[in-house]
Amino acid sequence: MLLERDRSLAQSGESVLGRLSHELSLRTSPETHAAVLELTTGIHSDVAGAVAELAALRGRLAAELRAMGLRAACAGTYPLSFAGETRVTGAARYRMVADSMRALARREPTLALHVHVGVPDPEDAIRVLNGLRRVVPVLLALSANSPFCQGRDTGFASARTVIFQGFPRTGTARSFAGYEDYVGAVDALIASGALPDSSFIWWDVRLQPTLGTVEIRVMDAQSSVADSAALIALVRSLARRELEDEPRDAEIGPEVLAENRFLAARDGLDAQLIDPAKRRLVPVRELARELLTSCRPHAAALGCSVELDRIQDLAAANGADRQRALASEAGLSPLVSILADRFAAARRRPLDGRRRPRVAEAVG
Repeated sequence: MLLERDRSLAQSGESVLGRLSHELSLRTSPETHAAVLELTTGIHSDVAGAVAELAALRGRLAAELRAMGLRAACAGTYPLSFAGETRVTGAARYRMVADSMRALARREPTLALHVHVGVPDPEDAIRVLNGLRRVVPVLLALSANSPFCQGRDTGFASARTVIFQGFPRTGTARSFAGYEDYVGAVDALIASGALPDSSFIWWDVRLQPTLGTVEIRVMDAQSSVADSAALIALVRSLARRELEDEPRDAEIGPEVLAENRFLAARDGLDAQLIDPAKRRLVPVRELARELLTSCRPHAAALGCSVELDRIQDLAAANGADRQRALASEAGLSPLVSILADRFAAARRRPLDGRRRPRVAEAVG
């Protein structure tokens, strides 16, 4: 999100894009809302490379914005109230979004972390998609980072999730029998002319056939690079787990997945999720520990064990928890300033000022 000196939203994305250096402009693009820009890394064979580029992009953007009298920050939503109507970017794609979404396109800006995992074989990609859709609620609980919107506590850990849910073609996709099944489902929307292309399908996990990737879109944008690194490592390890391990337990029905997704968005790390086999509620922290244990061998094989271990810190206090802790002590205006401070910081300092375990501090 782009911020003025007074911490208000700067709805000047297109102007900023025209003033960025050539190198940075290649990795920066408009988003639906004029107060938001998207940073996109290149392709990397390891987590460390992606994280290093992300850190460099954030640092360069922060420096170039400073020269324009602006700042940047990341969270799932902008915490404070803002005056006037949200402006939509004038780029052709987003004019199309505004025409089709109408008032929905002028809702509060939302920001997400999207992770692409290269999976060359289409049937393998479907296997990864089907597997990752099962862990969407846990990913959402760990990444929840938007408790505040319009200057108030929404009662949700991820208000972004419920705001963005107003768009069609969101939420968790159904399970697919294979790539042909997926293509048939998507083609029914595109061949009719209802959608221009598959990028207008905004599922929590979707395929990007033109890139050869499975894209995970359910997570809130993270305020620090360190938190992003942990989630990137988790997603990559989960994808390898789906391809290398024996198939998971029986399929979880869409009704249970939808309810668990809502519970995770509402309660974050305090969520109790439905276990359909045991017919009881299970603490999401317990599920996160199990997920981390199952992913450790895959993280070791992928060379991202250090980054994956940072999930323990997120499982202790996610972004939503830390935002609330600061706001309870100092109010929302200081929170926005600290989010801006965290945007390009090399290390993640806890928002509430308390010391975290050493594993959380050992970040590059």
